[in-house]
Amino acid sequence: MYGGDEVSAIVIDVGSYSCKAGYAGDDTPKCVFPSVVGSTEQTGDTDEAKPEKEADSGSDPKNGSKPMDVDKAKTKRKYYVGQELEFRRDHMEVISPLKDGTVTDWEVVDNIWNHAFRQRLLINPEEHPMLIAEPSTNSGQQREKAAELMFEKYKVPALFLAKNAWWRVYCGFCCA
Repeated sequence: MYGGDEVSAIVIDVGSYSCKAGYAGDDTPKCVFPSVVGSTEQTGDTDEAKPEKEADSGSDPKNGSKPMDVDKAKTKRKYYVGQELEFRRDHMEVISPLKDGTVTDWEVVDNIWNHAFRQRLLINPEEHPMLIAEPSTNSGQQREKAAELMFEKYKVPALFLAKNAWWRVYCGFCCA
């Protein structure tokens, strides 16, 4: 199914400073942008345009837990990625998804991936196999979470998680 030279695979690398994404086989990434996300709290219904990604900070009714306060149940987070992050916003917190090379906030990584796919590369991830660069120190749980997001949310047809050390060796032989 994905043999041969033209598979239109997408390569994405979320680093501690920048996110790089593009097509496999290209000499350079199609997009490079900061791998941080701005986050603000939104309370109640607002007339603003729908954000790229919102997450309830209230309780989950499936778990049976009840919110401590009615206002907290209506609180949502709005995320700003890429160029949206360049503008000053009151009470915006800048969040990095990585700490010591390991993903600590998967919701932020999800927003970064979504921005790369939908805003920068302008692709439908369901139509492209994915190759994701990951830190060499990633645990099995981290790999499982990345695969879960890619297959269940983005419905990618194929996925390969490559260690950063492998990339360094590969680039050393190919680019030398």
